[in-house]
Amino acid sequence: MDRDTIIILSVGIYLLVCVLVGIWALKRTNSSHDFFMAGRNLGVMLTAFAVFSSTLSGFGFVGGPGLVYRMGMSSVWMVVVAGMGYLVSYSLLAKRIRILGELRDSVSLPDVAAVRYKSNGVRIWVAVAILLGVLGYLATQIKAMAVVLQNILDKPQFWSGVSLEWCVFISCAVLVFYTVTGGIIASVYTDLIQGAVMVIAAALIFITVILTFEGGLGEMNQYLIQDDAEAIGPWGTLGMIGCLSWFFVFGLGSAGQPHVITKLMMNRKVGDARSILPVTFMGYMFSALLWIGIGLAMRALVVSGQHAPLTDADAAAPAFLQTYAHPLLAGVVFAGLFAAIMSTADGFLNIGTAAVVHDLPKAFGWKVGNELNAARITTVVISLLAALIALYSGDLVAILGAFGWGTFAAALVPVVAIGLNWKRATPTAAIVAIVSSLLINFGLKTFGIAIPFNIDPGAIALAFSLCAFVTISFLSKPSPIDPDVEEVMGM
Repeated sequence: MDRDTIIILSVGIYLLVCVLVGIWALKRTNSSHDFFMAGRNLGVMLTAFAVFSSTLSGFGFVGGPGLVYRMGMSSVWMVVVAGMGYLVSYSLLAKRIRILGELRDSVSLPDVAAVRYKSNGVRIWVAVAILLGVLGYLATQIKAMAVVLQNILDKPQFWSGVSLEWCVFISCAVLVFYTVTGGIIASVYTDLIQGAVMVIAAALIFITVILTFEGGLGEMNQYLIQDDAEAIGPWGTLGMIGCLSWFFVFGLGSAGQPHVITKLMMNRKVGDARSILPVTFMGYMFSALLWIGIGLAMRALVVSGQHAPLTDADAAAPAFLQTYAHPLLAGVVFAGLFAAIMSTADGFLNIGTAAVVHDLPKAFGWKVGNELNAARITTVVISLLAALIALYSGDLVAILGAFGWGTFAAALVPVVAIGLNWKRATPTAAIVAIVSSLLINFGLKTFGIAIPFNIDPGAIALAFSLCAFVTISFLSKPSPIDPDVEEVMGM
């Protein structure tokens, strides 16, 4: 059996598993509470793997190597700092958000925000921020899945010349079926399998990277230094200020990622957070080896003339796996990649759907007849919108992912991560912080405004929203907090 056949069979088997998991989860999804919160009954390993795999996904497996290929070591300031950000997230949120979720039967982050601030206005704007961020980040997952699928199918014996549009259509079809049937239950149970695959496969791929060159990492570094010494320096080609802006937005911004922190509401016991954190961190750091290793290897292979230049930086990971990795390992990694993308996309669809079906109607006093069916219909609509963004935005996978991350960070870190720990924070400050961050993020993106020193737009929006949140909280009249909520905040 040849290399291409092994790879396509591995991916095909995994997609079949996704369909079966969706059908299995359908039987366990009997209410919107099951659809959004998985019954709040996840164990330590399920929660830990769901959290770290949600962070990497297509962003890390496709976008990460693409960024390293294009700009060297710059994006290490994303991947390493995001891992450190787990400590910030768990310290600020794990206990409080889990207790508040159970105390008030909250099924979404806007639910928790509304309980904290006693404000439907805050609920509305948190929901809007989540929905807008989801479209950008979900587009990342869909485009990553389509790029990989295109690279796999674009072989003479399979589907030569397949277009990206067709691959987006196929990706969306499988994704929608998987999400509509199983909701978050399908996602978190798949996370356990694919998280294990990611950790093991990433370590094996890193060994493959070393063995690709006769002289190992030393020879690879020599090629990279001869081509552009700056690229493998601590700042890469982005520069110090740009990298530090990623340090800021990906470190502190981890505590504002709703697809991550909502999973902290799903574990079975409040005290489990102490065990979940180290498992999450170690799993993430092992998986991140793939991000760094493949990107540097493909850059070295191209500059040394051993591989043709890539027409698209996002093709770095698929190209390395198809050409240099053992076909069985490549098939497992591709399957793991699809697993990561599917489960993370499911998580994004879940929180975006909750914003539309649960949070906004609740804020405006509207009654949704059958919330579970409405959630499934909304899932399809959001998927189609994200697919259009994936096709026509023209951005690399990692750039789309960074934009989505920055949108969430700037809008939600002040309101949720700080707001659940600081009793002086006010609803007015929360709304101003969210609205201002969205205006800055989408304004800079829409009008293509160039920022000096390659500073990330999300870092500017986050800095402004933090300042606005703190300043307005001090200037505005303190708002009352329910006694039970205040007690939780004091824990």
